[in-house]
Amino acid sequence: MTSDRLQRGLRATFTGMAVNLVLAAVKLLAGIFGHSHALVADAVESFADIFSSIIVWRGLVVACTPPDEDHPYGHGKAEPLAAALVSAMLMIAAAWIALKALGEIAQPHLAPAPFTLLVLLGVVVIKEALFRFVLRESQVVDSSAMHNDAWHHRSDAITSVAAGIGISISLVGGKGYEAADDWAAIAAACVIAWNGWRLLKPALNELMDRAPDRELIQQIRFSGETIPGVAGVEKCFVRKMGYIYFVEMHVEVDPLMSVRQSHQIAHDVKDKVRADIPAVRDVLVHIEPARQAAPLIKPL
Repeated sequence: MTSDRLQRGLRATFTGMAVNLVLAAVKLLAGIFGHSHALVADAVESFADIFSSIIVWRGLVVACTPPDEDHPYGHGKAEPLAAALVSAMLMIAAAWIALKALGEIAQPHLAPAPFTLLVLLGVVVIKEALFRFVLRESQVVDSSAMHNDAWHHRSDAITSVAAGIGISISLVGGKGYEAADDWAAIAAACVIAWNGWRLLKPALNELMDRAPDRELIQQIRFSGETIPGVAGVEKCFVRKMGYIYFVEMHVEVDPLMSVRQSHQIAHDVKDKVRADIPAVRDVLVHIEPARQAAPLIKPL
């Protein structure tokens, strides 16, 4: 599963890198020769996509590295760390685009060339298809880094749409509307910044070991409580490490039970949880005496 997950993740990531490299070059040349600042800014955002894909690539590889003496829980945190970096890059790219566009608004410049609209139309179609492909793969392999990278592709499509609107206004409006594509670039930058902030929060939550969905925790508790001899699950803590989970459970048993019996129950609980929920890598079971235990001697 780990090998297949890595291969699927790398395939999606490398596909995105190759497509972004071609599109970035096309947009940059079209923006320069077509006199479109929004298209040039869009090209810069595509180059940022390439760098973010490199971060995701390394995050996936490091996350699949087996546990070692220094990292007994594995290296899964590399994925949310990569996701956080990609989100930060989205916000940085948005700030650069906005500042660049603001600086160009007051400067006299030529209206964009009509052929730039055709370039943008092709970019939007390709980037939307790439977004859907990477998003689907991120859901299959459960990767937060790939999920954020997918939205980076969607953000690129958004900037292209905004640039197309701005260029259209410049062409239709004629003289005096040359700065329309700059305003479009600013609008797109706001959308990109919002997406970056929205995607940064879940990555930070995972880095800070926020508990997963209550539904998963309830499923783990129910799985443990089905083992004969378990009076109940007092506590259940779950942490996410990349795409796998580590569980700590406090299981209540008969206080008069032997150590050997309670030890066997702990193993049964661990095996049951891992069998029911394959994403759980390990379960640490702490045995607690049941609060309402049967008395040693029946009252007369």
